[in-house]
Amino acid sequence: MDINQLIARRVRELRAERDLSLAELAERSGVSRSNISLIERGESSPTATVLDKLSAALGVTVASLFEQSGQAPSPLARRSDQPVWTDPGSGYVRRNLSPATWSPLQLVEVEFPPGARVAYETGAREADLHQQLWLMAGTMELTVGTSNWTLNAGDCLAMRLDQPIAFHNPGPASARYIVALGAPSGQAPRREP
Repeated sequence: MDINQLIARRVRELRAERDLSLAELAERSGVSRSNISLIERGESSPTATVLDKLSAALGVTVASLFEQSGQAPSPLARRSDQPVWTDPGSGYVRRNLSPATWSPLQLVEVEFPPGARVAYETGAREADLHQQLWLMAGTMELTVGTSNWTLNAGDCLAMRLDQPIAFHNPGPASARYIVALGAPSGQAPRREP
């Protein structure tokens, strides 16, 4: 399935599950009603910032927007079946590594181009979500709230997803990292199937 069609289906499903109109989701997310409509029809490739706003308003993680529904959950995610998406704004590429089965942990692999920047403006979410970023190659600068961090290959940064976060690759080569996203016991970073 085309990645934009996958995102379109997931946003429609999640909005319907929460019994939200386009106008209500637009108000909650700060994304225009017309933009959400284009996304839900698969006619627009949303940026990472827009996906973050929609996921926060829907009470899920960005990774949840890439889950394929209608399939029996499996504990195995073969590389060929892992959804890959490229942010049209920055060119960063994300691959959802985690299987479709319910888990309190999600893994995402990212390749971040040199000079690229992405800023997530959203703050607190319904669930108490935690994220760790393990940099495998390159250099990344992160601003988490008011704290600034420079990561080099092998460094790992832990953070809560309750404040704005900005990512920047200041280096001359792509940066590669793994994001581990989890929630404390009793909360889930993704919806249960």
